[in-house]
Amino acid sequence: MRIIYLHHPYETQEIPHGDVVLAMGFFGGVHLGHQAVIKCARKEADQRKLPLAAMTFDHHPSVVFPKPGLNGLHYLTSVKRKAELMTSLGVDFLYVVSFTSTFAHLTPQEFVDQYMVNLHAKAIVAGFDYTYGPREIADMTHLPSYSKDRFDIVTVNEFLLDGQKVSSTKIRDDLKKSDVDHANKFLGYVYQTNGLVVHGEARGRTLGFPTANVLSDPWVRIPGIGIYAVRIKIGTKWWPAMASVGRNVTFGENRPITLEINIFDFDQEIYGEVVSVEWYHYVRGEIKFANADKLIEQLKADEKNIRQYFANLNNGKSN
Repeated sequence: MRIIYLHHPYETQEIPHGDVVLAMGFFGGVHLGHQAVIKCARKEADQRKLPLAAMTFDHHPSVVFPKPGLNGLHYLTSVKRKAELMTSLGVDFLYVVSFTSTFAHLTPQEFVDQYMVNLHAKAIVAGFDYTYGPREIADMTHLPSYSKDRFDIVTVNEFLLDGQKVSSTKIRDDLKKSDVDHANKFLGYVYQTNGLVVHGEARGRTLGFPTANVLSDPWVRIPGIGIYAVRIKIGTKWWPAMASVGRNVTFGENRPITLEINIFDFDQEIYGEVVSVEWYHYVRGEIKFANADKLIEQLKADEKNIRQYFANLNNGKSN
């Protein structure tokens, strides 16, 4: 897949020649609802024998121009992760548009002309709630009046799972509540974050559970406080592990939240490595123990449970 970064106003030579089917959306998380849009667009492109392009933004509009209730928004996917998921879904071109003040001031007609027609779209595919300006004048029902029959329009209906709308907002809420199991169900894959391994307090090593202290991207949502079954990618290899998101309350009050990962059957120094973390399963909440011995006892139980979780997963058993 080719990634094309556009900063408004872009130059016409930045746009590849030839017609495309164009999928539109922010695609935060590329969850099951977004996947339905992209799969519909891929089918449309195959029928027309055209490449499939998708368009997203480098930043969510509500981050650049905060709205009530959306302050502190955290992404479910970085642009890099989004591109990986788009590639797996068969997207040929990914346009990443810089969401700037100049871009935001485009009228709906200007947006359609410059970011649909001029991107050579013969068909636009988007979810039922896609907007390209104020909702009351720039939603999918108004798009035919702006398109002026220059491209076809395919609207994808709301995607429901277990009677609930699959949405990025719901997934972020699940992660905030530590419910990675339900978040993964709505994502359609195992949630993943990235981070840099930095030097921590090294207390885990004295307890017999050495940990990698991972400094995560502050813009990306980390699951809420708790103990998790995870896998961590170091270099090209994935390792099963036990992750703790918390304040280490056993060792003091008002401590900062950290992400510490005990990697099973692993004994190497990896400071400075950029790692990926897959969040499989919530195990328990954070507990303040009376002493270090009680903490060690619980960590041994957690490790046993998580090893069994992955053994069951590898054997195709439910947990």
